[in-house]
Amino acid sequence: MKNLLLALTISALTTLPLAAQDSAESLPEGWTARFDRPNPDMSQVKVAEDSGDLHFTLGPSGIFYRMADTASGAYTASATFTQTRAPQHPEAYGFIFGARNLDTPNQDYMYFIIRGDGRYMVRHRAGEEVHTIAEWTEHPAISKQDSAGASTNTLTVQSTEEGVRLLINGQEIANYLRSDVPYLNTDGIVGLRVNHNLDVVVSDFKVE
Repeated sequence: MKNLLLALTISALTTLPLAAQDSAESLPEGWTARFDRPNPDMSQVKVAEDSGDLHFTLGPSGIFYRMADTASGAYTASATFTQTRAPQHPEAYGFIFGARNLDTPNQDYMYFIIRGDGRYMVRHRAGEEVHTIAEWTEHPAISKQDSAGASTNTLTVQSTEEGVRLLINGQEIANYLRSDVPYLNTDGIVGLRVNHNLDVVVSDFKVE
């Protein structure tokens, strides 16, 4: 019982809005964060909004979302991600979608992420379990980081009746059918994932 209570307490702490965790740091209005590890160093978390763009400067990695960005059925989500400088090691960023139970230990979501080295990955998380749909795969549609460590890519998630299409810079790089991926779910919150030690600007984020 004590272990269960501890786990629930940790989960609750790591899903509170940043403003509630540390008054010195805050997310833009309406956004919530859930970090991969409990008790993150909030002094290393900075998320600034400027004319609709979100500028992430992170130590710890996590997911960021708004309840207003909940979608079901057929929809299209897109955003442009600009990595401003190279991390010490390749780190990823991109979308989460079909997200549910994000404030509980039973979090459930798909994620579609890319790295500055020109690779993408698709996975599904269910609680502490992770199912890999596509392992790190290089694709020519991805703009790799330049000599200064910068790169810009537009990611798109298209939910359809049959499944989901994933595009990078307007080019389809994957198409998954619900009949082929039993745990494929696109109904739920659409949000962002940014891994640790990254400096990334997200612009034109929309769910339609």
